[in-house]
Order: sequence, then C-alpha cells, then structure tokens
Amino acid sequence: RSFASQTDGEARVTRVLREKFPRASAIKVVDISGGCGAMYEIHIESEEFREKRTVQQHQMVNQALSEEIKSMHGLRIFTSTPKP
Repeated sequence: RSFASQTDGEARVTRVLREKFPRASAIKVVDISGGCGAMYEIHIESEEFREKRTVQQHQMVNQALSEEIKSMHGLRIFTSTPKP
C-alpha cells in the first residue's frame, strides 16, 4: 500500500512515532483491524533501541503512544536496530 493510501489512524500514529523517535531509519504502521483503527502493527527500526532489551524497546514505543493506545484494542510491536 502506498503512503498516500494510509488511513488517518496510520498517519497519526506514524506522525507521533516520527516525533518521538527522530533517529528512526524505518517506521511502518499498518491498521490490521480492517481500517477501523482498533488494532495496529508497528515496525520501527531505530538507533534509539541499541543496547536495550526487547521489553525496554517495546516500553519506549508504548510510552510514545500512550495517548493513542487509549483508543486502541490492540497493538503488535516489532522493534529493531539498524544493521551496521
């Protein structure tokens, strides 16, 4: 799907993540609830995650999206660091 066809929810979540993770080399947000905004899958590749355990990386994402999460049913988070 192209960036232009992103749902409003996907665009909003992407915007928040770009703001909170300025060093991210890749951010992908997909509404996996059929477009109603209840569940998202998020992939973030960022230097900010280096030296952190997976649970800490996910806590960072949850913290960044604390307001948005209130209206979500579920969230799948995938984090990684850029390959050297």
